[in-house]
Amino acid sequence: MSSPSFADDTSDIAKLFRAGQTAEALQKVDSILAQRPKDAQLRFLKGLILTEQNKSAEAITVFSKLTDDYPELPEPYNNLAVLYASSGQYDKARAALEMAIRTNPTYGTAHENLGDVYAKLASQSYDKALQLDSGNSGAKLKLTLVKNLIGNTTGGTNPKNSVSPATIAAASPAKATAVKAEPEPSKQEKVEAKVASKPVAAPASGDQDEVLKAVENWAKAWSSKDTSTYLAHYAKDFDTPKGESRKAWAEERRTRIEGKGRISVKIESPKVALDGNSASVKFRQIYSSDQLTANSRKSLSMVKQDGKWLIKQERAGN
Repeated sequence: MSSPSFADDTSDIAKLFRAGQTAEALQKVDSILAQRPKDAQLRFLKGLILTEQNKSAEAITVFSKLTDDYPELPEPYNNLAVLYASSGQYDKARAALEMAIRTNPTYGTAHENLGDVYAKLASQSYDKALQLDSGNSGAKLKLTLVKNLIGNTTGGTNPKNSVSPATIAAASPAKATAVKAEPEPSKQEKVEAKVASKPVAAPASGDQDEVLKAVENWAKAWSSKDTSTYLAHYAKDFDTPKGESRKAWAEERRTRIEGKGRISVKIESPKVALDGNSASVKFRQIYSSDQLTANSRKSLSMVKQDGKWLIKQERAGN
């Protein structure tokens, strides 16, 4: 019964933020976070507000904690990288963007930002080379090319934030004047998502049925906090979000799932693409717990091993 109120709160804060009323927006977000400290959308909004207020250190703290609590979300990594880059910490920015891309390889903003950061790092390296050898004509030429690419030596190309809280619904921001964010679903899309259970263009093949059944059983095990069954849906060579060992990842997931009082995971509008013993499944995931309500797009890369369809890679977004 409280979900519409939560959505209204987030919408009101976002409106204040877009209107430039950052002090009011921050006051309201802090007030609600005091009641819902784990709300990823509100925490993300707070990070955006702090960034707008030029409170970079505080914003970095917010986005860093989000990456710790929700490592599957690419947007906090991206915004963390923007803050690092704005203070000249390009190595940290690069590392954060690489994590964003590992989490969602189709995240275009992060790819573009990583290119900008590499250009900045290249400029610094060529400058250093010329300091050590002013006659290095090769370094001079390359430095000129890089400067032309990034615009100038001081301003240059600024990495882009992800700014739409809607993309954080999974747990759940680009140049300073541009925005690249996933559009929030329209009212019609939301209605269609609610009324559709398995909308597919044509009757599912046997393998498609098996894939969908595996995904539904995965969500069911997650909802019932049957952690052993949930983890059994992942391949032994599962690509973990942070590159950690599968064992470490599994232990972390077990702790987080079993630590929740209530979990509900629903799959809506699934679409399956098959390629032999591999499959891609895209769907909308409706997640709720005693600490969080989230509606997001999700995609699973699956493989058929020993007659079972298992998850090889999992990411939020497209």
